[in-house]
Amino acid sequence: MLKEDKAGITYAKGFKAAGIKAGIKKSGNPDLALIVSDNDAAVAGTFTQNKVAAAPVYVSKKVVSSGSARAIIANSGCANACTGQQGMDDAKKTAELTASQLGIEPDDVVVASTGVIGVTLPMDKIQTGIKTAAAVLKADGSEAAASAIITTDTYIKSLTTSMIIDGKEVRIGAIAKGAGMIQPNMATMLCFITTDANIDQVRLQLALSEIVEKSFNMISVDGDMSTNDMAVIFANGQAGNKKIVKNDADFKIFYDALSELCCEMAQKIAADGEGATKFLTINIHNAENFADAKKIGMSIANSPLVKTAFFGQDPNWGRVLCAAGYAGANMIPEKTVVKFGNITVYENGTGASFDKKALQKIMAEHDIIIDIDLSLGSADATVWTCDLSYEYVKINGEYHT
Repeated sequence: MLKEDKAGITYAKGFKAAGIKAGIKKSGNPDLALIVSDNDAAVAGTFTQNKVAAAPVYVSKKVVSSGSARAIIANSGCANACTGQQGMDDAKKTAELTASQLGIEPDDVVVASTGVIGVTLPMDKIQTGIKTAAAVLKADGSEAAASAIITTDTYIKSLTTSMIIDGKEVRIGAIAKGAGMIQPNMATMLCFITTDANIDQVRLQLALSEIVEKSFNMISVDGDMSTNDMAVIFANGQAGNKKIVKNDADFKIFYDALSELCCEMAQKIAADGEGATKFLTINIHNAENFADAKKIGMSIANSPLVKTAFFGQDPNWGRVLCAAGYAGANMIPEKTVVKFGNITVYENGTGASFDKKALQKIMAEHDIIIDIDLSLGSADATVWTCDLSYEYVKINGEYHT
């Protein structure tokens, strides 16, 4: 059963974690996380599609391509992006320092960073911090690790779930960070997932890649794609189930549980958007295909005019319809129906008659559902986003300084 659980990445058997203050952040908050599997784990990952990718992304892609790993070392407060050869050297050195402390190989270490772009890592603090983190690894260290990876998040994001496969309890846990610079594909988000499922790397990568497309790649806070995003999953096999090596019934059980967890985590990220006062769920119904449904959903989610209207509790359906129209997907205005909550605001090519007081009540709520029925096919998509507030401008106007 899926639940919000501080056990997070140490919920599955055979994982330890730590989160400490290495002094990378000026605020003095925790800023270095370490996650370790007791044994070799199958690893899968998805990464930012930004051409300007950070050094740790390149290092970690190589680790994932090897198929197995043991540890994740992640820092906040410095993105180590746009830092040239020095950045690459520092990312590799971070893996080497972590491996040395754990008695493993550097190519068994996933490296992640988040924070300000264009600043090199303070390697003296990283080195000392890794030693400290390795010394305090605990089977209940997930909450500390989750605290160490956040930047502008207002709370830690931690989920767990479990299922029965081959008569064995299989557990999955995750932590994530992300509140701003959120736009697929992937976002300024880090998501680390651990499971004790016994599953081969091919199946693990297949599941994660497909699930990310309908979870983390269906959210937007501000339309900006980050340089550092990654979602990485470790599977160490300690649940003892018969190894999943085919797309069979056991694989489907695992897949569905992982999908539910990732979709819930994606919503948490969107809901915690920088300065957000509203959480918007945009359901696109009956598009010709999924690609069109996603285009329209993301177009609405990324529209500053839509987002500011919802911040101001203004039921301006024209902005929603306009964003749908320029998405680059097939839609026919006369066939399209738009609803805010359970109230139809547009149909038959024009604005609908509705109870204004009832609509005002919906617009005042924190969670608002927008339904767009295109009446063109049978494909659906759901996108999650938030509003755009004065506080968002303040946070990002002062982020570097």
